[in-house]
Amino acid sequence: MEPRRCVLVSRSVTNGEAPQHGGEPDVEPEGVPHLDATDEDVSIGGAGLAAAAIELGRVDELRMFRNPIVVGGGTPFLPPVTEDLQRGVHIRKGTSPMTVRTVNTEAGRLSGDHTDGVARFLGIPYAAAPAGERRFAPPGPAERWAGTRNAPGYGATAPQPSLHPAHANLAPLIGPGWVTGDGDYLNLNVWTPDPGTSGLPVMVYVHGGGFMIGSGAAPAFDGTSFARDGVVLVTVNYRLGAEGFLALSGEVANTNIGLRDQIAALRWVRDNIAGFGGNPDNVTVFGESAGGTSVAFLLHSPPAAGLFRRAIVQSGHDEMARRLELTEELTKALAARLGTSPTTEAFRAFSASDLLRAQAALLRNEPHPDLRDGNGVDPGHRRALFLPTTGDDVLPDPVGVPSTHSRGVDLLIGTTLEEANLGFGADQFAAFDALDAVAELAATYPDAEALLERHGLHDPAVTPAHALTAAYTDLMFRSPSRRAARRHPGPTYVYEFAWRSPLHGAAHGLDVPFVFDTTQACRGLIGDDAPGALTQAMHQAWLDFATHGDPGWPTYDDARKAMRFDAGPHLCEDTAPEGTGAEYLS
Repeated sequence: MEPRRCVLVSRSVTNGEAPQHGGEPDVEPEGVPHLDATDEDVSIGGAGLAAAAIELGRVDELRMFRNPIVVGGGTPFLPPVTEDLQRGVHIRKGTSPMTVRTVNTEAGRLSGDHTDGVARFLGIPYAAAPAGERRFAPPGPAERWAGTRNAPGYGATAPQPSLHPAHANLAPLIGPGWVTGDGDYLNLNVWTPDPGTSGLPVMVYVHGGGFMIGSGAAPAFDGTSFARDGVVLVTVNYRLGAEGFLALSGEVANTNIGLRDQIAALRWVRDNIAGFGGNPDNVTVFGESAGGTSVAFLLHSPPAAGLFRRAIVQSGHDEMARRLELTEELTKALAARLGTSPTTEAFRAFSASDLLRAQAALLRNEPHPDLRDGNGVDPGHRRALFLPTTGDDVLPDPVGVPSTHSRGVDLLIGTTLEEANLGFGADQFAAFDALDAVAELAATYPDAEALLERHGLHDPAVTPAHALTAAYTDLMFRSPSRRAARRHPGPTYVYEFAWRSPLHGAAHGLDVPFVFDTTQACRGLIGDDAPGALTQAMHQAWLDFATHGDPGWPTYDDARKAMRFDAGPHLCEDTAPEGTGAEYLS
């Protein structure tokens, strides 16, 4: 097999050019107004790691090919590969000889690589390519293929803005960015110890990234360790940003498109995973950040009922959603930026790059759309523009009510101790005084000053920045996560990740490499001295939960016992407040 080469083709999206994608036009459609977003003025804030990572002025196209590509008629260009990314690639140096394994799926036969006891089938389409009439529409069935389809490398990824160069250390958690490839980015990746066996537990991972960036191809999500330990591990791509989370008017259901994609992937797992050695009746769906929030809402979704037996929600919950009318307001605001109407037909006339530019302008330029509900609360707190929508067939119930669709589903849910230390504006907050901190939070939360005071706003020993990040940690993550645990109708276990990394403390997203046993791929984020005992404890707990529904500690009841994952993991009384923000649930 010839080695793959990485080719980086970078085009500015502010000069009318756009990456080739799914047959979309290369030039701006007539009548597209100029968007007030430039290469220098589009680094934006988004939820979670997306807040620190996104630079929307450029759309970088990273393609994986078996042979080098000549760019612009010159010699092949190969971008530098960071040490962390090199550690995280799925083909490892010094491993045993590779063999080829084949499996049958409903769409056709697949071949994958088998090395060191783990078989990998990557870039498998689980739905039809979302191009043409399939854009802004529910996912359709994957097209069948003749013969055997080779699946040795990751496939295309969803349209998304690129990582800001200053935050390249986040790449192991975000992935390669927008990989246009063949445009068939509704694909998934499977790692299995033996496709010839049967009955193995299955874990399906939904990536995070503020519903705007990310993919299942990130090095931190490499499924080798899970497969090595007897699990069939699946990672999933889904539609992001405007492609996946608007409310356009049209003839087809077009709300919660990204969640519909995830449900389609779970149906693919149900129908095909036995061919990879997995048990379709023992599926655990799990995710972190936007992925964790997705999982929390899948527990409330009638179309997702019965597709999984267990769920793990990492740094997510079931309160970060907007009512349908607010998503419609967001859609109208984006349509106004594009100079068009908020309909499916109108939006299909614009390329994915057009939408990325409009997203950038919407976030960076005044006036911002007012996405606060009747209580004055924006559940995304201006960090997440796109969120799931309640009030449709996917999520018919309002937030804050127990699910009637997940009785009997085991739940493991938790947060990190210092979520907002990374990716929520902490660098910007460093220069804030007390008035700045209050004004920042009051823009999306009415009782800002009282909440900040509870976190030491006027304490001489506490900086306004620290008070603000602590308030966001509780308001956006710890408190709603614990309320979700209380509401869940099935057995529930709670954890908190409390190990403080040298650079970011116990920040958002830093638990992920410990769960996947991929800390070596993330040393730029977590440092060189990640405790091996912590990796072993978290990885094993996730394995045990996926296998038989018990992570190794008691369920979360009135005693409020939670597993604290630190250098020395131990069971303790949970310290997260449950009430922060509860008064505004409606």
